[in-house]
Amino acid sequence: MPTYPDIKLFIDGKWRDGVNGKSMPVIDPATEEEIGRLAVATRTDLDQALKAAEKGFEVWRAVSAFDRYKIMRKAAELLRERAPDIGWLMTREQGKPLADSVGEIMRGADTIDWFAEEARRTYGQVIPARAGGVTQMTLKLPVGPVAAFTPWNFPINQIVRKLSAALAAGCSIIVKAPEETPASPAELIRAFIDAGVPDGVIGLVYGVPSEISEYLIPHPAIRKISFTGSTPVGKHLAALAGQHMKRATMELGGHAPVLIFNDADIASAINIMAPFKTRNAGQVCISPTRFLVQDKIADQFTEGFIRALKKTKIGNGLDKGTEMGPMANERRIPVIEDMISDAKAKGASVASGGERIGNKGYFFQPTVLTDVPTDAAMMNEEPFGPVAIVNRFSTYEDAITEANRLPFGLAAYAFTSSGETAQRLGQEMESGMLTINHMGLSLPEVPFGGIKDSGYGTEGGSEAIQAYLETRFVTTQA
Repeated sequence: MPTYPDIKLFIDGKWRDGVNGKSMPVIDPATEEEIGRLAVATRTDLDQALKAAEKGFEVWRAVSAFDRYKIMRKAAELLRERAPDIGWLMTREQGKPLADSVGEIMRGADTIDWFAEEARRTYGQVIPARAGGVTQMTLKLPVGPVAAFTPWNFPINQIVRKLSAALAAGCSIIVKAPEETPASPAELIRAFIDAGVPDGVIGLVYGVPSEISEYLIPHPAIRKISFTGSTPVGKHLAALAGQHMKRATMELGGHAPVLIFNDADIASAINIMAPFKTRNAGQVCISPTRFLVQDKIADQFTEGFIRALKKTKIGNGLDKGTEMGPMANERRIPVIEDMISDAKAKGASVASGGERIGNKGYFFQPTVLTDVPTDAAMMNEEPFGPVAIVNRFSTYEDAITEANRLPFGLAAYAFTSSGETAQRLGQEMESGMLTINHMGLSLPEVPFGGIKDSGYGTEGGSEAIQAYLETRFVTTQA
């Protein structure tokens, strides 16, 4: 197995400490032990990264789309080759089971491949002219240096979408990666550098998130930002970007409803949703949280769902057979405990779980609450942990009203054998993504993004690269 390294900044083609030499600890959430140190960027470091990104942009934009494609494909292959070692690092710093970490890295390589192909398809248009001898055309050109801000729950997945789209378009990028999980993002960047990305095209910084974002976003060198994180922080950063007329892609929080109708395949719904609820200990922006189950099957579903959750093997992500690791941060445990206490005080029942596991490591039981009133905090705020709400509904109208009640609109799920119901849901569910009767989200080739307070823009599919391109109109007369 590899050893966990001390993590450096990557600025202008060099791995180095910050100019002031400051560092912060990296903690293993399964053991609460310090496993490494992380370099902290100062404003001087950021200025150097910005200067490098400007220089790198001029170099990278001149590289042909076909050559960018070849470098990116090489990076994807390097990432696949290194996946076992990088996965070990990710599990140490984030806590998820090793198989999940390796899977995230392999999916990240697929994302790089997808955007590498998109680099060769950034087509403009020739527009029919009204007058003879006139040519009218649009060109798609890279917008410029990008600043990307990413969270700790998927250390590679959240970066690779932004990084791959930016590079495919011809942009340079500065990544502010998560301080809790710094080693795996550093290895992602290393794969691109080893594949041949020139100096200055990619920068990697860590430090105090608010200080970095509030310096990078207004800086005139930065022309586009992409952020994944909570809705309150996203709104603040979007407002800051708006003040400076910067493009922004915002992938923010959710509180995903799961509508299970009387005619659903109950066993299939349980088999799909139970492992997805415990995936990453529930620390997933698209994690199913509000299960709305029609009256006739509510008891059957709830009992089966609880049985499935209780079978989950919980432990250190490095242990063989572990299906759910610890939560990534100690601070999440009291938040979830407070939400459960609030729900109970307002009449909810704890049908299963509800407590921390042990006193070492940030482990928490998979939890099911039933009969949770709408004024409970958990019905209105994303729990971001292994907690599911199971409430009943009687009619389709009841279900869609509750599903759409919140200001969030990231992901939604439904199970039904009715084609009519499925079609209505597609039209009436206020969610950027809806998957019915299966798990069909987060593939590189499909859109990934929300509506309402869950953000705007997409980080997947054929549309994603457009946010990193400017449309220029050129007309000439012979």
